Amino acid sequence: MSIYGEKAVKQRRQVKLAVLIVIVCAVGFVGGRYSMVLQNPIIKEKAFGNLSYSYKEIMKDYLNGADAKKLIDGASEGMVNSLGDPYSVFLSGEKGEAYMQSYQDHFVGIGVEIRQEDGAYIIDNLIKGAPSAKAGLKKEDAIVNVDGKSVKGLVFDDLKNLLQGKAGTTVNIQIQRAGASGLLTIPVIRGDVPVLTVSSEMRAGGIGEITISRFAEKTAEEFDAAVKSLQKQGMKSLLLDLRGNPGGLLNPTIEIANRFVPKGKTIVQVVYKDEKQVLTHKSSQKEPWRLPIAILVDSHTASSAEVLTAALKDTAGAQVVGEKTFGKGIVQNFNQLNDGSVLKLTEAQWRTPNGQWIHKKGIEPNVTVAAPDYALLPRLDAGLKLTVGDYGDNVVTVQKMLQAIGYQVGAGFGIYNASMAAAVRTFQEQESLPVTGDMNDRTAYRILNRLTDKFQSEDPQRNKAVELLETAESGSAAAK
Repeated sequence: MSIYGEKAVKQRRQVKLAVLIVIVCAVGFVGGRYSMVLQNPIIKEKAFGNLSYSYKEIMKDYLNGADAKKLIDGASEGMVNSLGDPYSVFLSGEKGEAYMQSYQDHFVGIGVEIRQEDGAYIIDNLIKGAPSAKAGLKKEDAIVNVDGKSVKGLVFDDLKNLLQGKAGTTVNIQIQRAGASGLLTIPVIRGDVPVLTVSSEMRAGGIGEITISRFAEKTAEEFDAAVKSLQKQGMKSLLLDLRGNPGGLLNPTIEIANRFVPKGKTIVQVVYKDEKQVLTHKSSQKEPWRLPIAILVDSHTASSAEVLTAALKDTAGAQVVGEKTFGKGIVQNFNQLNDGSVLKLTEAQWRTPNGQWIHKKGIEPNVTVAAPDYALLPRLDAGLKLTVGDYGDNVVTVQKMLQAIGYQVGAGFGIYNASMAAAVRTFQEQESLPVTGDMNDRTAYRILNRLTDKFQSEDPQRNKAVELLETAESGSAAAK
Protein backbone atom coordinates (compact mmCIF):
# COMPACT_ATOMS: atom_id res chain seq x y z
CA MET A 1 0.00 0.00 0.00
CA SER A 2 1.34 3.48 -0.90
CA ILE A 3 1.87 6.29 1.63
CA TYR A 4 -0.74 8.43 -0.20
CA GLY A 5 -3.30 5.65 0.09
CA GLU A 6 -2.73 5.36 3.84
CA LYS A 7 -3.19 9.16 4.26
CA ALA A 8 -6.43 9.06 2.27
CA VAL A 9 -7.77 6.24 4.41
CA LYS A 10 -6.86 8.13 7.57
CA GLN A 11 -8.55 11.30 6.26
CA ARG A 12 -11.72 9.37 5.39
CA ARG A 13 -11.74 7.83 8.88
CA GLN A 14 -11.35 11.26 10.44
CA VAL A 15 -14.20 12.63 8.33
CA LYS A 16 -16.41 9.68 9.32
CA LEU A 17 -15.49 10.18 12.98
CA ALA A 18 -16.27 13.88 12.75
CA VAL A 19 -19.62 13.16 11.11
CA LEU A 20 -20.39 10.53 13.74
CA ILE A 21 -19.60 12.97 16.57
CA VAL A 22 -21.82 15.61 14.96
CA ILE A 23 -24.66 13.11 14.59
CA VAL A 24 -24.29 11.92 18.19
CA CYS A 25 -24.29 15.52 19.43
CA ALA A 26 -27.35 16.31 17.35
CA VAL A 27 -29.17 13.25 18.64
CA GLY A 28 -28.17 14.18 22.18
CA PHE A 29 -29.43 17.74 21.70
CA VAL A 30 -32.75 16.61 20.20
CA GLY A 31 -33.16 13.95 22.89
CA GLY A 32 -32.35 16.41 25.65
CA ARG A 33 -34.78 18.99 24.27
CA TYR A 34 -37.49 16.33 23.85
CA SER A 35 -36.94 15.28 27.46
CA MET A 36 -37.21 18.92 28.60
CA VAL A 37 -40.49 19.36 26.69
CA LEU A 38 -41.87 16.18 28.22
CA GLN A 39 -40.96 17.38 31.71
CA ASN A 40 -41.89 21.01 31.06
CA PRO A 41 -44.69 21.09 28.44
CA ILE A 42 -45.04 24.86 28.92
CA ILE A 43 -41.90 25.29 26.78
CA LYS A 44 -43.71 24.29 23.58
CA GLU A 45 -46.42 26.93 24.06
CA LYS A 46 -45.88 30.05 21.94
CA ALA A 47 -46.98 32.32 24.77
CA PHE A 48 -44.19 30.93 26.94
CA GLY A 49 -41.86 33.22 25.04
CA ASN A 50 -43.80 36.21 26.41
CA LEU A 51 -43.35 34.95 29.96
CA SER A 52 -39.66 34.27 29.46
CA TYR A 53 -39.13 37.67 27.83
CA SER A 54 -40.95 39.51 30.63
CA TYR A 55 -38.92 37.68 33.27
CA LYS A 56 -35.60 38.49 31.61
CA GLU A 57 -36.48 42.15 31.05
CA ILE A 58 -37.66 42.63 34.64
CA MET A 59 -34.56 40.97 36.10
CA LYS A 60 -32.27 42.95 33.80
CA ASP A 61 -33.80 46.44 33.63
CA TYR A 62 -36.52 46.97 36.27
CA LEU A 63 -35.56 50.15 38.14
CA ASN A 64 -36.16 48.89 41.68
CA GLY A 65 -34.83 45.39 41.18
CA ALA A 66 -36.80 42.19 41.61
CA ASP A 67 -36.73 38.92 43.49
CA ALA A 68 -36.69 35.94 41.10
CA LYS A 69 -38.74 33.64 43.36
CA LYS A 70 -41.40 36.29 43.93
CA LEU A 71 -41.72 36.77 40.17
CA ILE A 72 -42.14 33.04 39.53
CA ASP A 73 -44.56 32.59 42.46
CA GLY A 74 -46.56 35.55 41.15
CA ALA A 75 -46.70 33.94 37.71
CA SER A 76 -47.93 30.67 39.23
CA GLU A 77 -50.60 32.48 41.25
CA GLY A 78 -51.73 34.40 38.18
CA MET A 79 -51.85 31.24 36.05
CA VAL A 80 -54.17 29.47 38.51
CA ASN A 81 -56.27 32.62 39.01
CA SER A 82 -56.82 32.79 35.24
CA LEU A 83 -58.90 29.59 35.52
CA GLY A 84 -61.68 31.66 37.07
CA ASP A 85 -62.24 28.92 39.67
CA PRO A 86 -62.49 30.29 43.23
CA TYR A 87 -61.51 26.89 44.63
CA SER A 88 -58.27 26.46 42.66
CA VAL A 89 -55.34 28.44 44.05
CA PHE A 90 -51.55 28.53 44.22
CA LEU A 91 -50.34 29.35 47.75
CA SER A 92 -46.68 30.32 47.82
CA GLY A 93 -44.24 29.67 50.65
CA GLU A 94 -45.64 30.54 54.09
CA LYS A 95 -49.21 30.65 52.77
CA GLY A 96 -48.84 27.05 51.66
CA GLU A 97 -47.36 26.04 55.01
CA ALA A 98 -50.27 27.71 56.82
CA TYR A 99 -52.77 25.93 54.57
CA MET A 100 -51.24 22.52 55.31
CA GLN A 101 -51.11 23.29 59.02
CA SER A 102 -54.83 24.12 59.03
CA TYR A 103 -55.59 20.41 58.51
CA GLN A 104 -53.20 19.09 61.15
CA ASP A 105 -54.27 18.08 64.64
CA HIS A 106 -51.99 20.58 66.40
CA PHE A 107 -49.77 23.61 65.94
CA VAL A 108 -46.99 25.19 68.00
CA GLY A 109 -47.96 28.26 70.00
CA ILE A 110 -49.50 29.28 73.31
CA GLY A 111 -53.18 28.55 72.53
CA VAL A 112 -55.20 31.72 73.00
CA GLU A 113 -58.03 33.30 71.04
CA ILE A 114 -57.76 37.08 71.06
CA ARG A 115 -60.17 39.88 70.24
CA GLN A 116 -59.40 43.54 69.62
CA GLU A 117 -61.37 45.88 71.82
CA ASP A 118 -61.04 49.66 71.67
CA GLY A 119 -57.35 49.45 70.82
CA ALA A 120 -56.57 46.73 73.39
CA TYR A 121 -56.00 43.02 72.82
CA ILE A 122 -58.14 40.87 75.11
CA ILE A 123 -57.86 37.10 75.63
CA ASP A 124 -61.26 35.88 74.48
CA ASN A 125 -60.70 32.18 75.10
CA LEU A 126 -58.06 29.69 76.22
CA ILE A 127 -57.76 26.45 74.26
CA LYS A 128 -58.15 23.47 76.56
CA GLY A 129 -54.87 21.71 77.24
CA ALA A 130 -52.79 24.49 75.65
CA PRO A 131 -49.68 26.12 77.25
CA SER A 132 -51.59 29.36 77.99
CA ALA A 133 -54.04 27.63 80.34
CA LYS A 134 -51.24 25.70 82.08
CA ALA A 135 -49.25 28.90 82.63
CA GLY A 136 -52.12 30.71 84.35
CA LEU A 137 -53.44 33.14 81.74
CA LYS A 138 -57.18 33.79 82.03
CA LYS A 139 -60.06 34.81 79.82
CA GLU A 140 -60.50 38.62 79.70
CA ASP A 141 -56.83 39.29 80.51
CA ALA A 142 -55.67 42.31 78.51
CA ILE A 143 -52.26 41.85 76.87
CA VAL A 144 -50.00 44.86 77.48
CA ASN A 145 -46.49 43.71 76.51
CA VAL A 146 -44.92 40.65 74.88
CA ASP A 147 -41.25 40.09 75.72
CA GLY A 148 -41.01 43.74 76.74
CA LYS A 149 -42.57 45.08 73.53
CA SER A 150 -45.77 47.08 73.88
CA VAL A 151 -48.69 45.75 71.82
CA LYS A 152 -50.27 49.19 71.58
CA GLY A 153 -50.70 50.11 67.94
CA LEU A 154 -49.70 46.67 66.65
CA VAL A 155 -51.76 45.05 63.93
CA PHE A 156 -53.02 41.56 64.75
CA ASP A 157 -50.50 39.74 62.54
CA ASP A 158 -47.61 41.47 64.33
CA LEU A 159 -48.98 40.39 67.71
CA LYS A 160 -49.42 36.87 66.38
CA ASN A 161 -45.77 36.79 65.27
CA LEU A 162 -44.63 37.90 68.73
CA LEU A 163 -46.60 35.12 70.44
CA GLN A 164 -45.57 32.36 68.05
CA GLY A 165 -42.18 30.65 68.12
CA LYS A 166 -40.41 27.33 68.44
CA ALA A 167 -41.64 24.64 70.82
CA GLY A 168 -39.91 24.82 74.18
CA THR A 169 -39.08 28.54 74.01
CA THR A 170 -40.53 30.97 76.55
CA VAL A 171 -42.54 34.11 75.85
CA ASN A 172 -43.13 36.59 78.69
CA ILE A 173 -46.62 38.09 78.51
CA GLN A 174 -47.48 41.12 80.62
CA ILE A 175 -51.21 41.44 81.24
CA GLN A 176 -53.73 43.65 83.00
CA ARG A 177 -56.19 41.49 84.92
CA ALA A 178 -59.55 42.80 86.10
CA GLY A 179 -59.54 43.31 89.87
CA ALA A 180 -55.75 43.08 90.14
CA SER A 181 -53.57 46.06 91.05
CA GLY A 182 -50.72 46.66 88.67
CA LEU A 183 -49.55 44.47 85.82
CA LEU A 184 -48.77 40.75 85.92
CA THR A 185 -45.99 39.10 83.92
CA ILE A 186 -46.66 35.47 83.07
CA PRO A 187 -44.01 33.31 81.33
CA VAL A 188 -45.52 30.81 78.88
CA ILE A 189 -43.53 27.95 77.37
CA ARG A 190 -44.59 27.50 73.76
CA GLY A 191 -45.74 24.01 72.86
CA ASP A 192 -48.30 21.90 71.03
CA VAL A 193 -51.78 23.38 70.83
CA PRO A 194 -54.52 20.86 69.94
CA VAL A 195 -56.76 21.76 66.98
CA LEU A 196 -60.20 20.41 67.86
CA THR A 197 -62.94 20.16 65.24
CA VAL A 198 -65.58 18.21 67.19
CA SER A 199 -67.56 19.10 70.31
CA SER A 200 -70.38 17.21 71.99
CA GLU A 201 -72.91 17.36 74.82
CA MET A 202 -75.77 15.29 76.16
CA ARG A 203 -79.12 17.07 75.99
CA ALA A 204 -82.35 16.30 77.80
CA GLY A 205 -84.18 13.14 76.80
CA GLY A 206 -81.03 11.24 75.86
CA ILE A 207 -80.32 13.34 72.75
CA GLY A 208 -76.60 13.36 72.09
CA GLU A 209 -75.48 16.42 70.12
CA ILE A 210 -72.24 16.48 68.13
CA THR A 211 -71.00 19.57 66.32
CA ILE A 212 -68.34 19.29 63.60
CA SER A 213 -66.77 22.64 62.71
CA ARG A 214 -64.80 21.25 59.71
CA PHE A 215 -63.16 18.04 58.51
CA ALA A 216 -59.44 17.85 59.32
CA GLU A 217 -56.82 15.15 59.83
CA LYS A 218 -58.12 13.85 63.19
CA THR A 219 -61.82 14.70 62.87
CA ALA A 220 -62.92 11.05 62.52
CA GLU A 221 -60.99 10.08 65.65
CA GLU A 222 -62.52 13.00 67.58
CA PHE A 223 -65.96 12.00 66.32
CA ASP A 224 -65.54 8.37 67.41
CA ALA A 225 -64.49 9.53 70.88
CA ALA A 226 -67.55 11.81 71.10
CA VAL A 227 -69.93 8.99 70.06
CA LYS A 228 -68.44 6.59 72.62
CA SER A 229 -68.73 9.21 75.36
CA LEU A 230 -72.38 9.91 74.53
CA GLN A 231 -73.18 6.20 74.34
CA LYS A 232 -71.78 5.73 77.83
CA GLN A 233 -74.14 8.51 78.97
CA GLY A 234 -77.14 6.64 77.57
CA MET A 235 -77.63 8.33 74.19
CA LYS A 236 -81.00 7.46 72.62
CA SER A 237 -80.72 9.55 69.45
CA LEU A 238 -78.11 11.67 67.67
CA LEU A 239 -78.29 15.31 66.62
CA LEU A 240 -75.46 16.19 64.22
CA ASP A 241 -74.86 19.94 63.78
CA LEU A 242 -73.12 20.79 60.48
CA ARG A 243 -74.25 24.41 60.26
CA GLY A 244 -71.46 26.70 59.16
CA ASN A 245 -69.20 23.72 58.35
CA PRO A 246 -67.22 24.65 55.17
CA GLY A 247 -66.02 21.09 54.51
CA GLY A 248 -62.39 19.97 54.41
CA LEU A 249 -60.77 16.58 53.89
CA LEU A 250 -62.77 13.78 52.26
CA ASN A 251 -61.16 10.78 54.00
CA PRO A 252 -62.32 11.59 57.56
CA THR A 253 -65.77 12.34 56.13
CA ILE A 254 -65.96 8.83 54.66
CA GLU A 255 -64.67 7.31 57.92
CA ILE A 256 -67.49 9.02 59.82
CA ALA A 257 -70.08 7.97 57.21
CA ASN A 258 -68.96 4.33 57.63
CA ARG A 259 -70.49 4.36 61.11
CA PHE A 260 -73.99 5.19 59.79
CA VAL A 261 -74.29 4.06 56.15
CA PRO A 262 -75.25 0.36 55.87
CA LYS A 263 -72.36 -1.86 54.79
CA GLY A 264 -71.90 -2.04 51.03
CA LYS A 265 -74.04 1.02 50.33
CA THR A 266 -72.52 3.94 48.41
CA ILE A 267 -71.31 6.93 50.44
CA VAL A 268 -70.16 9.12 47.54
CA GLN A 269 -69.02 8.75 43.95
CA VAL A 270 -66.09 10.92 42.81
CA VAL A 271 -65.85 11.50 39.04
CA TYR A 272 -62.65 12.88 37.47
CA LYS A 273 -62.15 14.78 34.19
CA ASP A 274 -63.76 13.08 31.17
CA GLU A 275 -64.73 10.23 33.55
CA LYS A 276 -61.22 8.80 33.10
CA GLN A 277 -61.46 7.76 36.74
CA VAL A 278 -64.59 7.12 38.82
CA LEU A 279 -64.10 6.28 42.50
CA THR A 280 -67.10 4.83 44.30
CA HIS A 281 -66.70 4.88 48.06
CA LYS A 282 -68.84 2.20 49.69
CA SER A 283 -69.48 1.77 53.39
CA SER A 284 -67.40 -0.65 55.43
CA GLN A 285 -69.74 -0.40 58.43
CA LYS A 286 -68.77 -2.80 61.24
CA GLU A 287 -72.08 -2.88 63.10
CA PRO A 288 -75.51 -1.43 62.25
CA TRP A 289 -76.47 1.98 63.64
CA ARG A 290 -79.95 1.79 65.17
CA LEU A 291 -80.53 5.21 66.77
CA PRO A 292 -82.53 8.02 65.09
CA ILE A 293 -80.40 10.73 63.47
CA ALA A 294 -81.16 14.38 62.65
CA ILE A 295 -78.74 16.72 60.89
CA LEU A 296 -78.73 20.53 61.12
CA VAL A 297 -77.63 22.38 57.97
CA ASP A 298 -77.66 25.91 56.60
CA SER A 299 -76.47 27.86 53.57
CA HIS A 300 -72.88 27.66 54.86
CA THR A 301 -72.85 23.85 55.07
CA ALA A 302 -70.56 22.95 52.18
CA SER A 303 -68.32 20.41 50.45
CA SER A 304 -67.41 17.44 52.71
CA ALA A 305 -70.20 18.45 55.09
CA GLU A 306 -72.61 18.06 52.17
CA VAL A 307 -71.09 14.66 51.31
CA LEU A 308 -71.89 13.44 54.84
CA THR A 309 -75.35 15.04 54.81
CA ALA A 310 -76.31 13.46 51.48
CA ALA A 311 -74.96 10.04 52.46
CA LEU A 312 -76.90 9.92 55.72
CA LYS A 313 -80.03 11.39 54.18
CA ASP A 314 -80.06 8.95 51.23
CA THR A 315 -79.01 5.74 52.97
CA ALA A 316 -79.25 6.05 56.76
CA GLY A 317 -82.70 7.60 57.17
CA ALA A 318 -81.38 10.84 58.70
CA GLN A 319 -83.79 13.76 58.95
CA VAL A 320 -82.13 16.92 57.57
CA VAL A 321 -83.38 20.12 59.19
CA GLY A 322 -82.62 23.75 58.41
CA GLU A 323 -81.93 25.49 55.11
CA LYS A 324 -80.64 24.43 51.69
CA THR A 325 -76.89 23.78 51.80
CA PHE A 326 -74.25 25.78 49.94
CA GLY A 327 -73.84 23.54 46.89
CA LYS A 328 -70.15 22.71 46.49
CA GLY A 329 -70.11 19.44 44.59
CA ILE A 330 -66.53 19.53 43.34
CA VAL A 331 -63.29 18.10 44.71
CA GLN A 332 -59.89 19.74 45.02
CA ASN A 333 -56.63 17.84 45.31
CA PHE A 334 -53.67 19.67 46.80
CA ASN A 335 -49.96 18.97 46.69
CA GLN A 336 -47.19 20.63 48.67
CA LEU A 337 -44.03 21.49 46.73
CA ASN A 338 -40.44 21.40 47.98
CA ASP A 339 -40.43 25.05 49.08
CA GLY A 340 -43.67 24.66 51.08
CA SER A 341 -45.92 26.15 48.39
CA VAL A 342 -49.23 24.40 47.70
CA LEU A 343 -51.17 23.93 44.47
CA LYS A 344 -54.85 23.30 45.16
CA LEU A 345 -56.70 22.35 41.99
CA THR A 346 -60.27 21.32 41.19
CA GLU A 347 -59.94 17.87 39.62
CA ALA A 348 -63.27 16.09 40.12
CA GLN A 349 -66.93 16.40 40.96
CA TRP A 350 -69.05 14.14 43.13
CA ARG A 351 -72.45 12.48 43.10
CA THR A 352 -74.66 11.63 46.06
CA PRO A 353 -75.60 7.96 46.72
CA ASN A 354 -78.80 8.66 44.77
CA GLY A 355 -76.75 9.81 41.78
CA GLN A 356 -77.45 13.52 42.15
CA TRP A 357 -75.01 16.31 41.24
CA ILE A 358 -75.36 19.03 43.88
CA HIS A 359 -72.86 21.62 42.62
CA LYS A 360 -74.42 25.11 42.71
CA LYS A 361 -77.70 23.43 43.69
CA GLY A 362 -77.21 22.34 47.29
CA ILE A 363 -79.12 19.75 49.30
CA GLU A 364 -82.72 20.42 50.27
CA PRO A 365 -83.56 19.59 53.91
CA ASN A 366 -86.39 17.22 54.78
CA VAL A 367 -87.80 19.97 56.99
CA THR A 368 -87.07 23.59 56.10
CA VAL A 369 -86.64 25.90 59.09
CA ALA A 370 -85.20 29.38 58.59
CA ALA A 371 -82.77 30.93 61.03
CA PRO A 372 -84.04 34.07 62.78
CA ASP A 373 -83.16 37.32 61.00
CA TYR A 374 -80.89 38.51 63.80
CA ALA A 375 -78.72 35.41 63.41
CA LEU A 376 -77.87 36.53 59.87
CA LEU A 377 -76.71 40.04 60.77
CA PRO A 378 -73.10 40.84 59.79
CA ARG A 379 -70.40 41.03 62.44
CA LEU A 380 -69.16 44.44 63.49
CA ASP A 381 -65.53 45.17 62.65
CA ALA A 382 -63.00 45.95 65.36
CA GLY A 383 -62.40 49.66 65.90
CA LEU A 384 -66.11 50.49 65.65
CA LYS A 385 -67.01 53.96 66.93
CA LEU A 386 -70.50 55.41 66.46
CA THR A 387 -72.11 58.47 68.01
CA VAL A 388 -75.08 60.79 67.50
CA GLY A 389 -75.13 62.10 63.94
CA ASP A 390 -73.47 59.04 62.37
CA TYR A 391 -75.30 57.04 59.73
CA GLY A 392 -74.89 54.04 57.45
CA ASP A 393 -74.96 50.23 57.39
CA ASN A 394 -73.16 49.80 60.74
CA VAL A 395 -75.81 51.92 62.43
CA VAL A 396 -78.57 49.77 60.90
CA THR A 397 -76.83 46.60 62.10
CA VAL A 398 -76.49 47.88 65.67
CA GLN A 399 -80.13 49.03 65.69
CA LYS A 400 -81.35 45.59 64.57
CA MET A 401 -79.16 43.88 67.17
CA LEU A 402 -80.50 46.04 69.98
CA GLN A 403 -84.09 45.52 68.81
CA ALA A 404 -83.56 41.74 68.76
CA ILE A 405 -82.54 41.75 72.44
CA GLY A 406 -85.44 43.96 73.46
CA TYR A 407 -84.27 47.59 73.28
CA GLN A 408 -86.28 50.40 71.68
CA VAL A 409 -84.16 52.35 69.20
CA GLY A 410 -86.92 54.62 67.84
CA ALA A 411 -87.57 55.55 64.24
CA GLY A 412 -85.04 56.62 61.64
CA PHE A 413 -83.20 53.40 60.78
CA GLY A 414 -79.67 54.05 59.62
CA ILE A 415 -79.30 57.27 61.64
CA TYR A 416 -77.66 57.39 65.07
CA ASN A 417 -80.18 59.72 66.71
CA ALA A 418 -81.09 60.59 70.30
CA SER A 419 -83.35 57.52 70.66
CA MET A 420 -80.54 55.28 69.53
CA ALA A 421 -78.12 56.86 72.00
CA ALA A 422 -80.67 56.41 74.80
CA ALA A 423 -81.02 52.70 73.97
CA VAL A 424 -77.24 52.28 74.02
CA ARG A 425 -76.98 54.07 77.38
CA THR A 426 -79.66 51.80 78.85
CA PHE A 427 -77.85 48.73 77.58
CA GLN A 428 -74.52 49.94 78.96
CA GLU A 429 -76.09 50.59 82.37
CA GLN A 430 -77.61 47.11 82.54
CA GLU A 431 -74.31 45.52 81.47
CA SER A 432 -72.24 47.56 83.98
CA LEU A 433 -70.28 49.18 81.16
CA PRO A 434 -69.08 52.81 81.03
CA VAL A 435 -72.23 54.78 80.17
CA THR A 436 -71.54 57.04 77.19
CA GLY A 437 -74.38 56.42 74.75
CA ASP A 438 -71.74 55.84 72.08
CA MET A 439 -70.97 52.54 70.38
CA ASN A 440 -67.50 51.06 70.77
CA ASP A 441 -65.88 47.61 70.60
CA ARG A 442 -66.61 46.75 74.21
CA THR A 443 -70.32 47.55 73.89
CA ALA A 444 -70.56 45.75 70.53
CA TYR A 445 -68.90 42.64 71.98
CA ARG A 446 -71.41 42.54 74.86
CA ILE A 447 -74.33 42.98 72.44
CA LEU A 448 -73.05 40.03 70.39
CA ASN A 449 -72.85 37.93 73.56
CA ARG A 450 -76.48 38.67 74.36
CA LEU A 451 -77.51 37.82 70.79
CA THR A 452 -75.65 34.52 71.07
CA ASP A 453 -77.40 33.74 74.35
CA LYS A 454 -80.76 34.52 72.73
CA PHE A 455 -80.05 32.25 69.76
CA GLN A 456 -78.88 29.38 71.97
CA SER A 457 -82.13 29.50 73.92
CA GLU A 458 -84.45 30.02 70.93
CA ASP A 459 -82.66 28.17 68.08
CA PRO A 460 -85.73 27.13 65.98
CA GLN A 461 -83.72 24.73 63.80
CA ARG A 462 -82.37 22.77 66.76
CA ASN A 463 -85.79 22.80 68.44
CA LYS A 464 -87.42 21.27 65.35
CA ALA A 465 -84.71 18.61 65.08
CA VAL A 466 -85.17 17.73 68.74
CA GLU A 467 -88.91 17.43 68.18
CA LEU A 468 -88.35 15.02 65.28
CA LEU A 469 -85.92 12.91 67.31
CA GLU A 470 -88.32 12.73 70.27
CA THR A 471 -91.10 11.58 67.91
CA ALA A 472 -88.78 8.97 66.37
CA GLU A 473 -87.75 7.73 69.82
CA SER A 474 -91.36 7.36 71.00
CA GLY A 475 -92.26 5.54 67.77
CA SER A 476 -89.34 3.19 68.20
CA ALA A 477 -90.30 2.51 71.82
CA ALA A 478 -93.91 1.79 70.81
CA ALA A 479 -92.73 -0.65 68.13
CA LYS A 480 -90.80 -2.58 70.74
